[in-house]
Amino acid sequence: MNRRRALRVIGLGGAMAATARPWRGRAAELDEVKIGTPLVISDAPIVIAEQKGFCREQGIRTTVINLVTGSQMVAPLGTGHIDIAAAATSAGLFNSAARGIGLKIVADKGSNLPGYAYVSLLVRKELVDSGKFKTMKDLKGLRCAEPGKGSSTGSTLNQALKSAGLAYDEVTHVYNMGFPEMVTAMQNGAIDVGPVPEPFNTFAREQGFGVRFPADTYYPRQTIAVVLYGNEFMSKRAEVARRFMLAYLKGVRFYNDAIKDGHFAGPKAEELIEMLVKETRYKDPALYRKVVPNGCDPDGRIDRPSLETDLKFYRENKFVDNDTIGVADVVDESYIDAAVKTLGPYKPA
Repeated sequence: MNRRRALRVIGLGGAMAATARPWRGRAAELDEVKIGTPLVISDAPIVIAEQKGFCREQGIRTTVINLVTGSQMVAPLGTGHIDIAAAATSAGLFNSAARGIGLKIVADKGSNLPGYAYVSLLVRKELVDSGKFKTMKDLKGLRCAEPGKGSSTGSTLNQALKSAGLAYDEVTHVYNMGFPEMVTAMQNGAIDVGPVPEPFNTFAREQGFGVRFPADTYYPRQTIAVVLYGNEFMSKRAEVARRFMLAYLKGVRFYNDAIKDGHFAGPKAEELIEMLVKETRYKDPALYRKVVPNGCDPDGRIDRPSLETDLKFYRENKFVDNDTIGVADVVDESYIDAAVKTLGPYKPA
């Protein structure tokens, strides 16, 4: 067998190209961990953990499976077909917990932190140029796109509306629209507003038909994307789960050393950009210098208050119909606690 391991990308079209990875020893000597992910820029810590050899240091080889949405990951995560999911939070996560599937949020993956609101409101430029949209009060009656009912970005939009004293139902919701489709729909005038992540937010602005309104001005901290562990992974492979978190957290800290002042401009930025160019569909290094990168807590901590805010939004709009399930039922920070204890406090480069 070739001593260079291929990182396999399976599923709905590869945002990450299959590439070879050098490692010490044979694949059979390493514990395989299957990760379902949409393979977006906020997956950088997972890319780093693999590329920098942090997984290999922990005796782990990863198989990355391209799954676009969190809902696509729930079933395979619940049955043990994948061990980990890198997904956005949603009402579906709480509904799955209420059904006893046993998924747990174990670490932050992508957060809208001050200066790093990578998911921000995008407004059709024509509305801004004409003066029809000046403040969040002007959201009333507009056509607002969302990827689905009960998404974390729906809560982002809801906080924008609340900041202007508006209710969630005071806009016209256009559901089940992917982020690339939102950019096209905005260009065609089919929608007016959308909570759009990078790099699509940058694409729309560069093409001249979208204006960004940073989410951290109305929702200063929101955990949007997380690392989820499946029940079988936690119960049957607990030691591997702990080792993976060590590798992941080292990737998170490398990532934090690559961001500065709301950009990929930290000491390790160029090395990270090189990795992202190699591993994602976005091959232009200049793009990474334009986008607003996501925040990610260097200790992997979840912003629990934001999860509480989102859960309240899901309940108010009947996206979650269980009155007893809470944030504590879906979060397990024991893996992060153990990893931080081993690695010590984060020290910026």
